Amino acid sequence: MAEPAPGQDLRETPLAALHRALGARMVPFAGYAMPVQYPTGIIAEHNHVRAHAGLFDVSHMGPSFLSLKERSGDVDADHAAIAAIVETLVPGDIRGLKPGQIRYTLLLNQTVGILDDLMVARPADPGEAGTLYIVVNADTKEADFALLREAAGDRAELTRSDDCGLLALQGPEAAAVMQDLVPGATALGFMTYGAFEGDGAKLLVSRSGYTGEDGFEILVPPDQAARFWNRLLADDRVLPIGLGARDSLRLEAGLPLYGHDIDQTTSPIEAGLGFAVSKRRREAGDFPGAERILAEAGSGTVRSRIGIMVDGRMPARDGAPIRDSSGKEIGIVTSGGYGPTVGGPIAMGYVESGFATPGTPLALSVRGKDLAARVVPLPFVPHRYYRKPA
Repeated sequence: MAEPAPGQDLRETPLAALHRALGARMVPFAGYAMPVQYPTGIIAEHNHVRAHAGLFDVSHMGPSFLSLKERSGDVDADHAAIAAIVETLVPGDIRGLKPGQIRYTLLLNQTVGILDDLMVARPADPGEAGTLYIVVNADTKEADFALLREAAGDRAELTRSDDCGLLALQGPEAAAVMQDLVPGATALGFMTYGAFEGDGAKLLVSRSGYTGEDGFEILVPPDQAARFWNRLLADDRVLPIGLGARDSLRLEAGLPLYGHDIDQTTSPIEAGLGFAVSKRRREAGDFPGAERILAEAGSGTVRSRIGIMVDGRMPARDGAPIRDSSGKEIGIVTSGGYGPTVGGPIAMGYVESGFATPGTPLALSVRGKDLAARVVPLPFVPHRYYRKPA
């Protein structure tokens, strides 16, 4: 949570006043004043999400809509046309999205670095054919939006919606909470979305999240965000959750954080994100950096992202060197901390691929001391996403 540069004004989400009223500790994050924790504390918040339902303000993210300026009226042709624009930037099969489906994908540069990870969704309503709902990360959204506009040229228009409220309701009781307020949304399966009305507000609801738990992300108009937040918090099963617990939850779920576990120096294959390179795009080889990515997919990578279990109680933070049993430096920690569900310190990082096998002993250098550790499979805590029966 870096401090802002001198003279930098922090932006605020539509819910900032509510966070302060709830006693949140506000910190600078991605140019915004954001709640890192509430009076209950990070571990209690983390455990509540695992057992019940937690409500996060993620309005600092970059929701947007990319829409064709001229549509043919042919639903499939219009979707193919808007997908073709985005596919110049990502390795995901955007054309193959079904109505209402969301796809996780990556913005890539020509040298195979990851510029951002993002969600791209096709509307379920045929009347919105030729539009994509796109959500990018907060830290990179200005550059991402510029890339999308450049790719669109005069064919499509990007409409930002980052003035809205974006709420994430996560946890095993999230669906029961939503059933009471937005009952139609509980029919969604993991990685699908739709338009709904709840408590008088027009909502876009996706069944997705960043905790490894079942849950929903809800885009709410700015003038209705505070009321909807309060309606969700009125349910006894729901507590407000800050960025601290969001980070420990996503770490236990083995989910990469942009700027730490993935960035412009990492490729999708070494990051363990090869699934984001869709089959059709692999066969066509028509995405940025395809030559290197396809070569890595076939013959392996020099380094690999791994999960790390640390002995003892001291956590290793990002930047800690990783050594092998002989003391040779073989990698670096990119995310680390205490895992409340795991009951001990955990980390993710990159090592030379020959050391990436689960069970391999490691040593992490922390404050001049080597901590014994070992490679473990990811995720640390199994995902509990809701997938509709086939």
